[in-house]
Amino acid sequence: MKVGILTAAVQELTPREVRDPDPDRAIEDWVAYARELGADNIQLSAALHPTETDVPPEAMLDPVANTLDLRKPFDAERARRVRKALDAHKVGISEVGYFDNMLHHDPAVRQKKHDFMRRAFEAAALLGVDAVCGFVGRNAQLSMDENLVDFERSFVPLLQEARDRGLTYRVEQCPMPGWTTGDIWHNNIAYTPGTWIALHRICERHGVGDRFRIHYDPSHAILMGQDTRSLFQYLKDEGYNFLIGGFHVKGQVISAKGVSGWGYGGQTVERGDWKDGKPSSAPADHVNAWKKQIVLAEHELPGTARHDPLAYLQNRSVDWLDHQLAARELLSLDVANTHLIVEHEYPPARIQDKARLTPILSASIAFVRHIDQAAGDMYALQQEILPAQGIPVQGVGREAYRS
Repeated sequence: MKVGILTAAVQELTPREVRDPDPDRAIEDWVAYARELGADNIQLSAALHPTETDVPPEAMLDPVANTLDLRKPFDAERARRVRKALDAHKVGISEVGYFDNMLHHDPAVRQKKHDFMRRAFEAAALLGVDAVCGFVGRNAQLSMDENLVDFERSFVPLLQEARDRGLTYRVEQCPMPGWTTGDIWHNNIAYTPGTWIALHRICERHGVGDRFRIHYDPSHAILMGQDTRSLFQYLKDEGYNFLIGGFHVKGQVISAKGVSGWGYGGQTVERGDWKDGKPSSAPADHVNAWKKQIVLAEHELPGTARHDPLAYLQNRSVDWLDHQLAARELLSLDVANTHLIVEHEYPPARIQDKARLTPILSASIAFVRHIDQAAGDMYALQQEILPAQGIPVQGVGREAYRS
């Protein structure tokens, strides 16, 4: 598969005083850095500029990066400049990524986010990129069933605009439990295969089913007690194994002690995001809403978590080799044109020092590439080479729906 990296791995690779007056410098620098890291592609992170966002950076568990700065329209001239850098370093763009709540309950805030997503569509089209990646989100004032109606009314038109530009919208499935200070855990309705299928059926009714795909991230499955092989098997059993169109390779390591204290719903009281009986007025306190997640789990940069077969069988860490085997065995994929995007959110290593971070990211990308190659070799031996000679495959292997 094609190995890449999300440019949010280093939010300020180009200093703000340099990039703000010359926004495409940030992309040029990241393209050069991707080649230095050994990546084939970048997933180009877009976000509202820090002066325009409705969520202060101090309230975010994982700060976003506006590597693609869209305060001004991304026009043909800007696209030529970026393509020149891509060609010079032989690096591609897998998707433009804009991760925000497209179903925000406030009409003005929602409109601002939709307008920005349309600008991301325009930039992707000008760059010759065939997909964008983001969330669906949730209207926190509505039930989940009511959100399906909201999705049909307000999100489907975005998909129609994506179709008109030749784009596919790939949804990352993070449930985003800390997105609000309320007690709702699922703040992105496209968080699991059951809802992917429900949403896709809506899309099909409006002729945009082929524009709605999933950018699967196993860290979120682990967070919800799922294992990749069973999840892929479920999609295949239901006839929807075509839905996954790309991957974030980011892990999750479950804390047995955290689960013992709080369960998989995370910390529900005394988090620190509420003060005096209401949500705190200090944005920095709002990051405590993420204790719904972080008391029981910590993100893994691929290769940084210890090899732990018991954790794999308990669905408490990602078994990367079986992840890549299961993708080949159970999904409907064009493997050679499928993107594996390293997403760096491992908290102790979220450092902004390039010299320190470079060997970490380089080694993680190399790990992902070698794991994928090993899975490809195993798949060829077991599914093609041995059967062609009538030789049986040994053993049983990990089975879906079993831990």
